[in-house]
Amino acid sequence: MKKCLWIIVLVTWAASVGATGDNIARLANVKVSSAVDEQTGEKAIDGKIRLFNQGEWRSTGSVNFYGQIDYPWIELEWKQEEEINEVVLYDRPSLESHIAGGILYFSDGSEIEVYEIPNDGSPKLIRFPAKKVRWVRFECTDADGKEVGLSEIEVNACGSSNLDFVSKVNPFIETTRGRYFFFVTGSLPFGMISAAPLTRNKNQYGGGYNYNSTEILGFPQIHDWMLSGVTLMPTTGNESPIGGEKEWKSPFLHAGEIARPGYHRVFLEKYGLWVEQTASDRVSFYRVQYTGEDNTHCGLLLNLGGYVATTTMTNARVRKCSPTELEGEVTTMGRLWGGPDSVKIYFALQLDKPMEDLDGWDDTCFYEQIDSLLGTGKAKARHTGMSYYDAPSSGVRMNIPVRTGDEIQVKCAVSYTSVENAWANLHSEIQHWDFEKACRDARQVWNDYLGRIEVEGGTEDQQVKFYTDLWHVLLGRHKIDDVNGDYPDYTDGERRGSQTVHIRYKTRTLPKDPQGNVKFHMYNSDAFWLTQWNLNILWGLAWPEVQDDFAACLIEYAKNGGLIPRGPNAGGYSYIMTGCPATPLITSAYQKGILTKVPAEEAYKWMYKNHHDGMLGDRNSIRFYEKHGYFADNAGITLEAAFQDWSLGQMALKMGKMKDARHFDKRSKGWQTLYHPEQGLLFPKRADGSWLHEDPLNGAGWVEANAWQATWSVSHGIEELARLMGGNEKLCRKLNYAFEQAQDESFVFGYSNGYVSYANQPGCSNAHVFNYAGAPQLSQYWVRQVNEKAYGAVSPGKGYGGHDEDQGQMGGVSALMSIGLFSLKGTCSVDPVYEITAPVFDVVRIKLSPTYYSGKEFVIRTYNNSKSNCYIRKSSLNGKPLDTFWFYHKDFAKGGTLELWLDDSFPETDSTSIK
Repeated sequence: MKKCLWIIVLVTWAASVGATGDNIARLANVKVSSAVDEQTGEKAIDGKIRLFNQGEWRSTGSVNFYGQIDYPWIELEWKQEEEINEVVLYDRPSLESHIAGGILYFSDGSEIEVYEIPNDGSPKLIRFPAKKVRWVRFECTDADGKEVGLSEIEVNACGSSNLDFVSKVNPFIETTRGRYFFFVTGSLPFGMISAAPLTRNKNQYGGGYNYNSTEILGFPQIHDWMLSGVTLMPTTGNESPIGGEKEWKSPFLHAGEIARPGYHRVFLEKYGLWVEQTASDRVSFYRVQYTGEDNTHCGLLLNLGGYVATTTMTNARVRKCSPTELEGEVTTMGRLWGGPDSVKIYFALQLDKPMEDLDGWDDTCFYEQIDSLLGTGKAKARHTGMSYYDAPSSGVRMNIPVRTGDEIQVKCAVSYTSVENAWANLHSEIQHWDFEKACRDARQVWNDYLGRIEVEGGTEDQQVKFYTDLWHVLLGRHKIDDVNGDYPDYTDGERRGSQTVHIRYKTRTLPKDPQGNVKFHMYNSDAFWLTQWNLNILWGLAWPEVQDDFAACLIEYAKNGGLIPRGPNAGGYSYIMTGCPATPLITSAYQKGILTKVPAEEAYKWMYKNHHDGMLGDRNSIRFYEKHGYFADNAGITLEAAFQDWSLGQMALKMGKMKDARHFDKRSKGWQTLYHPEQGLLFPKRADGSWLHEDPLNGAGWVEANAWQATWSVSHGIEELARLMGGNEKLCRKLNYAFEQAQDESFVFGYSNGYVSYANQPGCSNAHVFNYAGAPQLSQYWVRQVNEKAYGAVSPGKGYGGHDEDQGQMGGVSALMSIGLFSLKGTCSVDPVYEITAPVFDVVRIKLSPTYYSGKEFVIRTYNNSKSNCYIRKSSLNGKPLDTFWFYHKDFAKGGTLELWLDDSFPETDSTSIK
């Protein structure tokens, strides 16, 4: 019974998901039973969908005197065998002509009965287990009316028929759990523009685009860490927008929806509008098509007032520059996690058709035929203790007359420095109105980035999850500098808790090379908290220029405001999280030889400062740490500081700064004072040296963790930890016990619950600790278990632990586990290494950057791979036996081949067995 119920759950989810692959119907040869007025079958695959009397295949089927209908059929045939898993049927959008049901026949001999095809032209999605076919035939078995037919038939490819890397990304994964900025289809890698539909207006735990939502509230142009706003919403008719999103929102269906990196298509049921979006680096591009049968006006709303998922917009200013152009600005406030208390966003908007007139609204006032709008600055705290604010809706409506099939195209660019720079950003990219070309260009960029790591083998779900992981790794953090290099500086102000107030704003310009190109970019980003176990490793493998860029950006912030930020926000500080998480990122770039965009001496100078009087803590707390080895009342901060000190000491050692190296090395060992000999774990202490508590599952005195989860995070000191515990075997017994306790919960717990949690950063290195305690087989086993159970799902509800994906960090751990590489020490050692576990893929090809590495590619080949074969029997590097569980980064940089032979058991030896 349980098995049957599980199958029903899978089918229910699968039958409603939006498409991520490509429609290959347009590549087929089409045959039909009959057609009216030369309306051939080609009309059913022409991309014109739900349009009244346009783009339809109509049959000549007759109706006799007692109502019998000559039911039609349509057949699609491809030149070669294709792998497919979805068919979408759209009836003609005429109530007088209705195909109600039929049968899908496939060339493999299978068939599917289809019922309840909607009569209004809305989609009927039929999803089925992937199959390889040469042709698909739909035969109508139930219809009503004359000239029955289809507006469109779409056939979506999967598996071997996926066209490229982009088609392997499923943006819908875990969209019921993510943050506002988790799902952003209208963006390039780290692009300044970050547009997507908004379905649930909240920040975390299912905010932004939530798969369970049934209504679209608008299309904000910015989905970023504590930045949001400038919401576009296409409508029709003359409805007043005064009521805000609750008035203009529209139902939508996942069936017929398409989402992939750089492209989104969705139908607004309320208005009969198809909305498509794509993007370049700094410009969002929309194509809106009207499908209704009555002539009307398309009212393009631009909302610039009220709460949008992470900030609140006030003080809207809009100016009509011409019948096809708008410009303006808006102030954002109410950042949940601190940051600048007020940030301006400037925008420039362009239409490909002139607006007939412009209306506007502000709060309860509506204005007709205006040329400009000045919105209210009113805002009110939503409730005590939260940073959210409510403000009146405010904006403009561009009125454009439309008839059935008419398209309107819109471009929008933003700037954080000026309206002039917003226009410069807009004019610098997509200098045409060819939407299809813009889509192809965006897709090519994403394919270039995603294709840096090419995998073969594994299941289709594993490949889909892997490339979705990479999409998140390359997506969540966004540029804030304009095309001319200008960027906002909000660092100069008064710190009030986690906020910066009374800011003396400055516009700065990035340094440029002799050709006038910026040397690096400035970014808005959530904290790099514990990225030594994900992004710092993964970016350095396939995208070293990204790690180099972020390192230079972080130092630029320090030059402006004196601090290396944790979570830089709009050119200012947010103070989110703890410690100096930028140190491992910058140090690992230096150790791998990829720190080129900022002088190492300058980077070291600022890190040294921040470790003595800056982000690590104030002078008094650091003096206490230096004297006693720990931060009072917080073991989590202590362990972070210890690793960060060790990392900076490793950089000092390589730079020949021996005194500094000894200084930081000594500080990095202070964590040992927190070892509790009776408990065999680390615990927080008070300033007087007493234990804060002695409950290993209690999160007090930790940062989003507890003693069981975080004791192992002293990555630089596993040998010392084993010694304190009584040896490698006792350490492995204890850690293995923790994994056994966590496996029934798929290694997923909340911020400080459970023994091991891969839903949050503090536990994301634990499975690899065994490698350094003489038990690589346990790392190999638990990595596979975690990768499958915590990260293996590809549903809207699961995929990243259901907790907080954090701008690619959980995706980074998942991807590293899938390719079998890791670095417990975050590639911060003087001579960095990568630890090896069993990849889930047969072949992994990492294309090496010619700018940073001498080799062309690094290949991992796995033999005898299967779900049960997770143990490495033997390995070789470039044809020579490899008798360690690791290899050097310097060998990776030269390119080569790592070969792994897998088995379902591990050769037991005295040094590796755990009884």
